[in-house]
Amino acid sequence: MATSSLAFPPLHHHLNNHLSPEKPKSRRSIAPSFRPISATSADIATTATGNSNANLPLRQIPGSHGIPLFQPLKDRFEYFYGPGGRDEFFKSRVQKYQSTVFRTNMPPGPFIANNPNVVVLLDAKSFPTLFDVSKVEKKDLFTGTYMPSTDLTGGYRVLSYLDPSEPKHAPLKNMIFFMLKSSRTRIMPEFEATYSELFDELESELAQKGKALFNDVGEQAAFRFLGRSFLETNPEDTKVGKDGPKLISTWVLFNLGPLLRLGLPWFVEEPLLHTFRLPPVLIKKNYQKLYEFFESNSNPIVQQAESLGISKEEAIHNILFTICFNTFGGIKILFPNTLKWLGRAGTNLHTQLAEEIRGAIKSHGGGKVTMAAMEAMPLMKSVVYESLRIEPPVALQYGKAKRDLMIESHDAVFKVKEGEMLFGYQPFATKDPRVFDRPEEFVPDRFVGEGEELLKYVAWSNGPETESPTTGNKQCAGKDFVVLITRLFVVELFRRYDSFDIEVGASPLGARVTLTSLKRARV
Repeated sequence: MATSSLAFPPLHHHLNNHLSPEKPKSRRSIAPSFRPISATSADIATTATGNSNANLPLRQIPGSHGIPLFQPLKDRFEYFYGPGGRDEFFKSRVQKYQSTVFRTNMPPGPFIANNPNVVVLLDAKSFPTLFDVSKVEKKDLFTGTYMPSTDLTGGYRVLSYLDPSEPKHAPLKNMIFFMLKSSRTRIMPEFEATYSELFDELESELAQKGKALFNDVGEQAAFRFLGRSFLETNPEDTKVGKDGPKLISTWVLFNLGPLLRLGLPWFVEEPLLHTFRLPPVLIKKNYQKLYEFFESNSNPIVQQAESLGISKEEAIHNILFTICFNTFGGIKILFPNTLKWLGRAGTNLHTQLAEEIRGAIKSHGGGKVTMAAMEAMPLMKSVVYESLRIEPPVALQYGKAKRDLMIESHDAVFKVKEGEMLFGYQPFATKDPRVFDRPEEFVPDRFVGEGEELLKYVAWSNGPETESPTTGNKQCAGKDFVVLITRLFVVELFRRYDSFDIEVGASPLGARVTLTSLKRARV
């Protein structure tokens, strides 16, 4: 395992490639007591059958990019509005070409992206090519075939858009590592305090209305927690007040609009979001309000950045992007999705999680939530990894071939030319039936015992879960932080409640989750 610059120790054990037959790891046999929960994305087993072959045939990449302008527009319409949505968009092509590697066009296309042509990688064997920066370039590819205007980030290309080979990549990533390290003693107490407030608010709303929407209060709690833990400031006590999540969401829309569906009629969304860019000037005041908040409350991080050769202004824009876009945006998707899968799994899982979590806190934490106590919660840890596997918060990955490459799927080898854009749809790669049993189901104990070996195929962080972020790769700097706070979310939930019920609706980013009951823990 690569050494991480993060203050948080790796949240998994280093895994050997092969388990010793003399010391097999035991796996708790608990899955049969859970209701099988199926994901909505496509089953790609039709073209991923048979055993791995060391002498794979060389195959021409199937598919085409079609007639310029016409085919990209047709593909975009099918991607956003076709039956089955984007999952069916990819599934239908897998079936048509009998291959998990093929050519197509990716949105937004005309008139936002100059070149929508991509080579798609949909299986667990070809997908990791996108993480290998010796083979692919990541410059300006964070959002894919187009890059939002730098007017949305103060005129700077922020860290997410930099390739590791660029001079500013290492100092900016080291600045983020410093931000994480300097907050390490605040993370757990601030999370407990903030999410206790969240659950109090949800209980109150549930008592008054009979149901409580998680997303809105969850986003308020997320931004409050991030301000308290990273900046030692509650944003609600500043000029930002409770407007933070709304300001961020509007700004994110201007960045990601070309890739989103808002649920509007196609004849409204197409010209509004997918054909022309939204003018950054419309949210300049909103962004400035966020900038001033970070300018006033990021002094220690900025000082560290200046010692690394980064200007104050560039540092603040990068801190803002990291906390608001990467981290808040990730929590906005991940926590409701995790709550959704837990809620759907039912009371048997809830009971086992509650027993495990409370028992470990008592036995290993002296009545408190500690890192040692959480390490004694194998089912809880597995549930978090399974949530990240079945519905990764970042679904789309891109990379541009640095040279001619030979890329292997399970069934063939494909030649990619230098300069071609590679694209991976992660929900297919992390539900590869050649790797995972029951890939479309939420299996809570999938990563318990011997199942830990499968963590190398969990890649939500722009890299395998068994590896660590460094200045030389594009793996998420806050990878361990995200896993930690998602564990804390599950722990705090089942410290407090025996079970809960939910209703799930659609949302442009993640799931819309409404709580219909919360059963308090029996004392």
